[in-house]
Amino acid sequence: MTKTSNGKLRNKSRSLPVFYNCSKCPAYCCSYDRVEVSNRDLLRLARHFGISYKQAEKRYTKSSPIGRILRQKKDHIFQMVCVFLDPETRQCTVYQLRPAVCQNYPNSRRCGYYDFLASERRRQCDDEYIPSA
Repeated sequence: MTKTSNGKLRNKSRSLPVFYNCSKCPAYCCSYDRVEVSNRDLLRLARHFGISYKQAEKRYTKSSPIGRILRQKKDHIFQMVCVFLDPETRQCTVYQLRPAVCQNYPNSRRCGYYDFLASERRRQCDDEYIPSA
């Protein structure tokens, strides 16, 4: 809330700039090997695909020491990526339904993956460069 010149309070929304551009990234965050999945996330996916919760759990997740995580598949850029990453567009195929951890990432104005990528691209003088995994 801010005060106007006549002393009245006004709601002032101001979005802060972000220092990353997901459309220029080959989906580094999708190559992270431990994307946690909550019960709510799994239920959302099950409903979307018209399958039971147990079927979705078996098809899209696996157990790990940290809990239930998304399965991965082979990738031509990174060795493995999230099962929901489209290999051609490098975008999430369940974007509106993605797990909460993905929805909240990076939860800041900066993305460590993008910072790394931008730095490497500057070093290589190549705007399309993708460091090998």
